[in-house]
Amino acid sequence: MIDRQFNWRLLLAILAIGIVSGTIFYSQYLAKKIREEEQQKVEQWLAASKAILNNDLTLPNLIRNEQHSIPIIETNEKDSITNFFNLDSAKAVNDKSYLINKLKEFSVQNKPLEVKWSDTPYTANRYYYGHTVLLGQVRYYPLVQLCIVALFIFFIVYSITVSNRATQNQVWAGMAKETAHQLGTPISSLEGWIEMLKESGTREDILTELEKDVSRLKLVSDRFGKIGSTPIVEKSDIISQIRNMVEYIKKRTTDKVHFEINTHDAQIIEASISKPLFDWVIENLLKNALDAMEGKGKISVDIKDDKKEILIDVSDTGKGISAANIRRVFKPGFTTKKRGWGLGLSLSKRIIEQYHQGELFVKQSDLGKGTTFRIVLKKIG
Repeated sequence: MIDRQFNWRLLLAILAIGIVSGTIFYSQYLAKKIREEEQQKVEQWLAASKAILNNDLTLPNLIRNEQHSIPIIETNEKDSITNFFNLDSAKAVNDKSYLINKLKEFSVQNKPLEVKWSDTPYTANRYYYGHTVLLGQVRYYPLVQLCIVALFIFFIVYSITVSNRATQNQVWAGMAKETAHQLGTPISSLEGWIEMLKESGTREDILTELEKDVSRLKLVSDRFGKIGSTPIVEKSDIISQIRNMVEYIKKRTTDKVHFEINTHDAQIIEASISKPLFDWVIENLLKNALDAMEGKGKISVDIKDDKKEILIDVSDTGKGISAANIRRVFKPGFTTKKRGWGLGLSLSKRIIEQYHQGELFVKQSDLGKGTTFRIVLKKIG
């Protein structure tokens, strides 16, 4: 499907380029023909003017009077303006720079025609002429068409992108709900086995941890089941949520990993969050940090109540992320692990941005030193 869409985009781009290229070449051809006709008309006009001076007042006079579209400026042997034709007379009278600017413009557009009216030395006049309105329209028409085609391509590509994104969202939601459905049966079975272990006199501390893990599985299943639905967002204490998650992960890792939480002396920091989904994001970031450190090192969570937003930095002392991979870590399917689907960070970013109107990005990463992920949440009110 992706290949087919790519072929459509390529075909559309080639077609648009072909249309615009053909228009440009044809418009340039027309502009050249009109320019040649303008020069021919000016030459005829000068020839007619010269014939009138020789008392031939029939056809030359008609030709001279018919020329009313091409603007012309006449200069003497010193290139001073002596007369003008088909220009704004009112502007020429009221604005002294009008004719001077027009003369400069015409000298760039066309080479002036020189006419010697008598055999007397230094009596040659120059005639500078500009383009007609029609020639200007023909020359700029391809640019207008190019803009229209570019806008057309942009809207087509944008609509295809939006459609693909909507399809992807439906696929992810469907997969998540199916996963939640499949997890339901073994979770119910595990709950039954825990009740049997309680009756058989199993150690209380072991049962407590088993119950926590089964509760965790139920929570994960509940999270997957709610993907695609609008989550319930409510005011919650961020510090408490993160502490609980850090304690949960801490009990399931080795003593070689040291955890640290810095709240900058704040006791409570509140934000509007979906508790299950926010916990999921923190869990993913902590697990990624553990994988990056390969069982030993330090994980730091810095929670700061800034003036306009809440900043949460999750840092590790792991292997770091290369510059090339930083741009790819949030793409679905990207992973450097031997196991996993590469969906954790992609889903985490979507949860923070779509459901919490926040941001999730790599703040800093150095190879061999570690990585810091930053979450930005809006403050309440």
